[in-house]
Amino acid sequence: MTDAVLAWAGVLALLGLWMLGAHNRITALRAAILGAWSQVDAVLQARGKALAALLAAAGAPLAAESAALEAVASAQTQLQLAADAVRRTPVAHDAVAELGKADAVLGALLVRLEALVEQQPALLADPAVAAPLKVLRDCRAQLGFARQLFNDAGAAYNRATQQFPTRLLRSVLRFGQAGRL
Repeated sequence: MTDAVLAWAGVLALLGLWMLGAHNRITALRAAILGAWSQVDAVLQARGKALAALLAAAGAPLAAESAALEAVASAQTQLQLAADAVRRTPVAHDAVAELGKADAVLGALLVRLEALVEQQPALLADPAVAAPLKVLRDCRAQLGFARQLFNDAGAAYNRATQQFPTRLLRSVLRFGQAGRL
């Protein structure tokens, strides 16, 4: 072998090792997004269960507000559909954006639902209402923390895929843009 062939082989080997290292780094950052998503998902599922229990317990006493209760149930269904899409691909920007929109809609409706429940002291005294209401309030803080972890993991991934020279591999290795909640 000539020196030129050895030099080219060395350059190709170095390039291959760099590509492998970049891929492993991005894969690790994707794994961090998956881990952060699992925390968000757990809180969303706990909030969904508490919300279902609250709607079941408060349905009859708040029969006059059936439109508000149906709006909350519908928004929860939309959130679950969006969460299912993110569960399949937590790095998908569009799916995460849809989840963020659905969560914002549900959050606004939950504020109204809580206000309706708090206007009725007898309803607040009922343990079947008070317990899910407490869980919903706890989930609000937990969701904020989990959302921040998810957003931080996504931001780290996005920074890594946009840095030179890794951005040269974005299309080859299919590194998409991660979404934010």
